Amino acid sequence: MNHSMIADNMATFAKVVEMNGFTAAARALQVPKVRISRAVAQLERELKVRLLERTTRRIALTPSGRAILAHCQRVALEAEAARAVLLPITAGAQLRIAVDQGYGRLLVAPLVPRFLERFPEVALRLVTAEDADVGEGFDVELRSDGRCGPTEVASPLGSPPMLLCAAPAYLAGKTLPRSPSDLGGHALLWSTAEPSPALRLSKDGGTVSISCAPRLASADPAALHAAVAAGLGIGVLPEFLCRNGLAMRRLVRVLPDWDVADKIQLHAVCPADRANDPSVRAFIDFLAANIVPALVGAAA
Repeated sequence: MNHSMIADNMATFAKVVEMNGFTAAARALQVPKVRISRAVAQLERELKVRLLERTTRRIALTPSGRAILAHCQRVALEAEAARAVLLPITAGAQLRIAVDQGYGRLLVAPLVPRFLERFPEVALRLVTAEDADVGEGFDVELRSDGRCGPTEVASPLGSPPMLLCAAPAYLAGKTLPRSPSDLGGHALLWSTAEPSPALRLSKDGGTVSISCAPRLASADPAALHAAVAAGLGIGVLPEFLCRNGLAMRRLVRVLPDWDVADKIQLHAVCPADRANDPSVRAFIDFLAANIVPALVGAAA
């Protein structure tokens, strides 16, 4: 069996599991049921394992079926995405973009004018992440908290390097920290929702954890940056937000040989039933093309 046929059969298997049956999968794919049964049987023969237990009323995944299901689902999604790329964007397409008060406002909002210039046939409506959660709905949302529901699809956009930095005014008259343990005597500003938070730093393969109660905790990096710039403490901030301040010496890097161990992963999230819409794909691809380069930069 050639690789193309294996990929087709993997996608068919994923659809059978999604629809919980051969008949429903055949109806969704608009092909005869016998073709669906043949595709799964061919895949089982090629892999030399049984993937499904079949009865007259239901199907059930075998351990082997569970093991490869995620791979088959990715193949199906990539095949749909490839077809969607070739579809034109419909004039008058409308997208609801959820923008939170943190990374969404910092990274997505400035790109909106450029996207509208690049895709004049698309109209955007910006909604807050809070409104989207309570029923407004969204087509694309930038998330940094790892959330992705069972009916959503997440596309990775990168991980911003995180730095410890402070304003010279805060450090004036204080002893500059030489090791993570020295941070205990300083006011710390960082994003945490934990009742007993711990800041983890890594160096040369080792990790240390500093238990501390931050003077300011916020999920909004802009609020943390403003407090750091005002001289209120040492902040844990994304490098792209500190870049100018470090270059202009309005900020000072603290413990530059140490890395913040807990990374933030940015994802563009969309409802699964909108994942292959040409306008949604265009917006997510536009985010990837512009946000990923913005995150790359040598820390001062």
